[in-house]
Amino acid sequence: MTEKPWSGRFTAPTDAFVEAFTASVNFDQRLYQHDIIGSIAHARMLTHVSILSEAECTQIVEGLTEIKAEIARGEFNWSVALEDVHMNIETRLIQKIGVVGKKLHTGRSRNDQVATDIRLYLRDEIELIQTELTRLLIALIEVAEREADTLMPGFTHLQSAQPITFGHHLLAWCEMLIRDKARLEDCLKRVNTMPLGAAALAGTSYPIDRHYTAQLLGFDTIAENSLDAVSDRDFAIEFSSFAAILMMHLSRFSEELILWSSAQFHFIELNDAFCTGSSIMPQKKNPDVPELVRGKTGRVYGHLMSLLTLMKSQPLAYNKDNQEDKEPLFDTIDTLKGSLRVFADMLPTIQVQRESMRTAAQSGFITATDLADYLVRKGVAFRDAYKIVGEAVRYCIEADCDLAALSLDTFQSFSPLIDNDVYGILTLEGAVNARCHFGGTAPSQVRAAVQRLRERLGMTTK
Repeated sequence: MTEKPWSGRFTAPTDAFVEAFTASVNFDQRLYQHDIIGSIAHARMLTHVSILSEAECTQIVEGLTEIKAEIARGEFNWSVALEDVHMNIETRLIQKIGVVGKKLHTGRSRNDQVATDIRLYLRDEIELIQTELTRLLIALIEVAEREADTLMPGFTHLQSAQPITFGHHLLAWCEMLIRDKARLEDCLKRVNTMPLGAAALAGTSYPIDRHYTAQLLGFDTIAENSLDAVSDRDFAIEFSSFAAILMMHLSRFSEELILWSSAQFHFIELNDAFCTGSSIMPQKKNPDVPELVRGKTGRVYGHLMSLLTLMKSQPLAYNKDNQEDKEPLFDTIDTLKGSLRVFADMLPTIQVQRESMRTAAQSGFITATDLADYLVRKGVAFRDAYKIVGEAVRYCIEADCDLAALSLDTFQSFSPLIDNDVYGILTLEGAVNARCHFGGTAPSQVRAAVQRLRERLGMTTK
């Protein structure tokens, strides 16, 4: 049997089922690189303060480096009996270099060790997520610029409201992602805090140098309270909160892509590479990617709630409950990275059905607000103008025609202030070009917004 690290205290072996039930190695082994990085830094710190000799440190570092290579090659034998990634690696180190390997754990606990590993791991994953998030933003910006003049109906309550440009619509998505990017950057500040040196909960009696270790590991700050250092999982909850908000945004995008790609809208066509067919209906082209991203959003929401519930009743300091933090966090990271990647790949390939969008924008009395604004500029109070246009819309509904189809005489029956120039403001182009202000939908404003976004992302402007 494999000897447990606490074997000196116990007289009976762990029950076989309990051993399997309490083990985490099946999922926390993904932390192996960061566990080894943290252990190497810890060994070098122990040498720095003369707890280990230079020769002992060299043995430990070389042994850990060899173990890392074994794991990467798939030659490492993970043992459930050893519970977790930490004890598996430490046991293998002792097998390789003997008693010197037993000195590595001096001045630390698995409590501060795992807290450090998770932060190192999440820090690297955040960097990858930032890359995918930026790639998605760049894809959106490129399509928005390309579609700056493309007319479409803007909706409220999923009813045609006012004409906008497709580029302007896509830039709304960009604004959501820019906020997500800022949230992630802010979250990283709290992730990049080092708990190592807190040991089990009270620190250690050895003369360790936590600042030296933090410098080796690239941590910006050091956890100042040893109790909080080992028990804090706020950073994981905060990351999961960020992930839930980002997935909510991707789900909203997905919903629109699903609607727009339907025969009823026919605003876009998704590339075949991101769709599947039906097993029974040969004509079907299903938007599986956005549908699946929409579905995965609930999965990430669940992980956030899981972590919040995990922590809500824990007394200080570390508790075994915290073993349950990893699977929700790991799956959130995997789900988020996959969703961002597939969106960044898919969006540049979307085929925009510009004529269908324009046709849709010509229905639903979509320039009614422009007519009201026209009357206001003629001196009519807005509420009176609103009523006049409402009466004109009701007339058009009964006559089954659009506002732009009314004769001047008919217009003047609603208000004598209406003149021939009204027809210019009732066109789709006139309506969007009239909204030429910062944040407006006019094509010129869309292009200006694209340039600003490129500058915010550090992209080369065109």
